[in-house]
Amino acid sequence: MHLLHIDSSIQGEMSVSRRLTARAAAAWHAAHPGGTVTYRDLGAEPLPHLDTVAAQARMTPPDQHTPAQRECWELSQRLVDEVQQADVVLLGLPLYNYGAPSSVKAWVDHLTVAGLAYDPATGQSLLGDHDFVVLASRGGGYGEGTPRNGWDHAEPWLPHGLSLTGMQPRFITAELTLAPVVPAMAELIPLHEASLAAAEKEIDNLWLPVSAGH
Repeated sequence: MHLLHIDSSIQGEMSVSRRLTARAAAAWHAAHPGGTVTYRDLGAEPLPHLDTVAAQARMTPPDQHTPAQRECWELSQRLVDEVQQADVVLLGLPLYNYGAPSSVKAWVDHLTVAGLAYDPATGQSLLGDHDFVVLASRGGGYGEGTPRNGWDHAEPWLPHGLSLTGMQPRFITAELTLAPVVPAMAELIPLHEASLAAAEKEIDNLWLPVSAGH
């Protein structure tokens, strides 16, 4: 068994999404003690955003690539290979300015390549056979009835952004993560703690063995 563990937060040790992915990785290791891991830190080592050279690389046969185009193409190949080799993909997804970190957008863009992630002739997805768990964190509250309900544009976007690849994320989310550090949100600390505890419980149950007969 193989795990692909990806973080994207730029908050270092203060990051809630990093704490959640670390907890999930530990739970996965406990269930698969002989398993191996590939770790990618998009926050510390972001991928280059797509540019003209990368676009040209996708429209040029690989045997005709310039050195710069070949470098872009090979990066996408590596990222696709990381997903293909994984049984489980873990992604930490903080909410920045009501959207996904640009590093996650770059990762999605590099994955979504015709001939690598999907068949351009048939539209068949090539990366759908993986368990894809997204550990999301949101500084505020965005649920039903809140003033900013609908302002989280990261969670609804990700399944659409990856739709050609066949990857289907399932989300575990902790909200109100700024409550403990923003004085004006102090009264929301109990709601944050409840949200975090619920997320941690869901993570701990991800790979529990199923009892026979149940």
